[in-house]
Amino acid sequence: MSTYHTWMRFFTPSPLHHRLGLVCLGVGLQHGALPTVGPRTLDHHVAVVVHSGSGWFGSPDGRRLPVTAPSLFWLTPGTPHHYGADPGTGWDESFVDFTGPATATYTELGYIEPDRPLVPLADTAGPRAAVSRIVRAARRGNPLLEVETGAAVHELLVALRRARADVSPDGDPVLKALARDAFQPLSVAEHAARHNMTPAELRTAVRRGAGCSPKDYLLGIRLGRAKELLAATELPVAAVARRVGYDDPAYFSRLFARRVGTAPVRFREQQGRAVPGGWSDTIPDPDHPPMISP
Repeated sequence: MSTYHTWMRFFTPSPLHHRLGLVCLGVGLQHGALPTVGPRTLDHHVAVVVHSGSGWFGSPDGRRLPVTAPSLFWLTPGTPHHYGADPGTGWDESFVDFTGPATATYTELGYIEPDRPLVPLADTAGPRAAVSRIVRAARRGNPLLEVETGAAVHELLVALRRARADVSPDGDPVLKALARDAFQPLSVAEHAARHNMTPAELRTAVRRGAGCSPKDYLLGIRLGRAKELLAATELPVAAVARRVGYDDPAYFSRLFARRVGTAPVRFREQQGRAVPGGWSDTIPDPDHPPMISP
């Protein structure tokens, strides 16, 4: 393999937008036997998600670590980095450049890991969705570009934390059980009782394993499944609500809109207009970038 395909866009948010906490500086989608990157050092953060394929990553201590998809590597300010796709197989990657004062807090919480630059992922469905939001917002002439892309960076960091292989349900018995029972009408206290734990003990275990509260962990699973059903089926919204554990479709719709940012029906319409994933030799129109399919 000697060719590669790429689409990327960069922008410069104003100082006022930096005060929102996180700002997106750029986004890119690349596929194939990409050129080697570095050695170089940046003054901002980059999250590089490898969706398929393999390659290598040069760690700060000089080691060359193998990269096998799905994987994430962090490029952090002031830290030299060096990486490349396998010249024979290449890889499929997306990247997001970002900065802002909130990066310090996300680092303290363990969402950004400068000391662990290469992170295996369980899957990349969640990160794909967040990157797709940034790509859609990056169209020229979008008056909300800086705010929309900044909000999507927050979403991306949460999605990457949830997608980490070491915090996926398969790697933690408590998270695995919660994921299995997520669609049942159980309170946090009832979930805790099933594990012979107090609610406080369950909160500690889930926060240690997934970086969030049991309520938010369960809600993330429910809404993730709801998005899949809305995008891939023609089930009525009320039926989707029941499938993910809500008997009251009106409550489900309000919750979905508050957490996702759009009503279930509107979300389904947007997914229907998304361009299927895939790559070609055609140079994409910068004003109509390709979409990443979940």
